[in-house]
Amino acid sequence: MASSFYFAIVGTNDHPLYETEITPSSRPSSAVDSLKRDEHRHLNQFIVHSALDIVEEVQWNTQNLYLKVVDKFNEYLISVYLSVGNVKFMLLHDSKSEDSIKGFFVDVHELYLKTLMNPFYTPNTAITSAQFDQRVKLAAKRFL
Repeated sequence: MASSFYFAIVGTNDHPLYETEITPSSRPSSAVDSLKRDEHRHLNQFIVHSALDIVEEVQWNTQNLYLKVVDKFNEYLISVYLSVGNVKFMLLHDSKSEDSIKGFFVDVHELYLKTLMNPFYTPNTAITSAQFDQRVKLAAKRFL
């Protein structure tokens, strides 16, 4: 069974700027699968949001931007990467592969920086660009 991932970019005010669920697209989904995925998405959001307090504790004990795994919920792990501006890149996953996750975070951080340089983007607002979403999913395919 292939792993699924939930990725969120959380702004400085602890509200989500971007989120996506990365699942293998090997089979078509039915209406029942869609309902289960929607319920599961809410659980993923809750797990990631509950890890924010732990991230704030851990970030002051290290100088690294990549915090690795900061929390665990049942079989799920939460890995975090921080930007210099205190934007949190959070990945909920069920497999532990530190090098590939770090590569994914570095790629997405670069995409985020390019978005910040866009004069039409206001910092700390939701990222709604379809191109950004597509590139995040491409990075996920490459690294995760």
